[in-house]
Amino acid sequence: MYLLRLISRNALRHKLRTALTVLGLVVATLSFGLLQTVVDAWYSGAEGASATTLVTRNATSLVFPLPLSYQERVRAVDGVSGVGYANWFGGIYQDPKNFFAQFAISGKSYLDIYPDYLLPEAERSAFLRDRKGAIVGRKLAMQYGFKVGDIIPLRGTIFPGQWEFVVRGIYDGRQSTTNTATMFFHWDYINEVVKRSIPRRANQVGVYVVQIAHAEDAAAISGAIDAQFRNSLAETLTETEKAFQLGFVSMSEAIVVAIRVVSFVVIVIIMAVMANTMAMSARERLAEYATLKVLGFGPGYLAVLIFGESMLLALAGAALGILLLFPVAAAFAAAMGTMFPVFQVSPLTVALQLLSAMAVGLVAGIAPTLRATRVNIVEGLRSIG
Repeated sequence: MYLLRLISRNALRHKLRTALTVLGLVVATLSFGLLQTVVDAWYSGAEGASATTLVTRNATSLVFPLPLSYQERVRAVDGVSGVGYANWFGGIYQDPKNFFAQFAISGKSYLDIYPDYLLPEAERSAFLRDRKGAIVGRKLAMQYGFKVGDIIPLRGTIFPGQWEFVVRGIYDGRQSTTNTATMFFHWDYINEVVKRSIPRRANQVGVYVVQIAHAEDAAAISGAIDAQFRNSLAETLTETEKAFQLGFVSMSEAIVVAIRVVSFVVIVIIMAVMANTMAMSARERLAEYATLKVLGFGPGYLAVLIFGESMLLALAGAALGILLLFPVAAAFAAAMGTMFPVFQVSPLTVALQLLSAMAVGLVAGIAPTLRATRVNIVEGLRSIG
């Protein structure tokens, strides 16, 4: 207890310097945690993917569609228990800045594959009955104030024209990581209009989502599906949902790597600042360390004093930074709207913040400890006067 009091008094000897150092640590820890959370948000889609869901797309590119006629052939593959399909719609709601994901889906067959979308039975039935019906996620509904019965107008980009959809339900997520910032409506409705306006684009889907019974059969079933359409005009590429999501992440990999690098650079910078602070403190106390040596205190005792002070400052800054991270992350997510459908501080991020702070405390204490333990007693006492 006496040692802890001595360490805390040493840390508070220069209150302004200590406060500024801790403030720097708070900013660094907070920045590190926020940047790590942004990276996690990038991977949230892949992390939440089901191991028993496959995605079949055009092997040439996701831009090219697949014939609707593939559905029954995919369903006939051994091990397949369900097939749905979807199209990216890409409509604009009022203003291009109001971006959110919109998918035209196959209705019941699609929703059955994603049980994490929780929808009251009455709203689910209303959606399935209404060909112009739509369901929106809770986060999206809160963002734009959508309610059941509202009409959402969209200006089509991929599918030209003015479209209107009636909100028949608002879904929640079974898991906290479920994406609730998406809008779904009926592919049949889109296809009916396309048949009249652009017949050559009718009866085509963007991707098939395939439900399988056992995750360990994913590779074999993927190969069997793709083998059926080999050497056809629209060859397929089937992969797990996680691999499909990671394909999107890889398109922006340079941005993710840059964010990761910046987050660690912040830690390195604050480590240098902290080391300078501890070096200044040790230099000012050489006479005290020499006196302690004269009284019989060994190098281990001096090391405990210096490392203790360094760790105390680092952990104090980290604790405040972690506490501030949660409200700051919530405010950031609110400001970003539906840009990041899932934005949560993970336990791993908090652990990394603590480990980084401990590393800063340890590294910053090395140089002053070596100097204090090697100080010549005579030279140290001479500095008194």
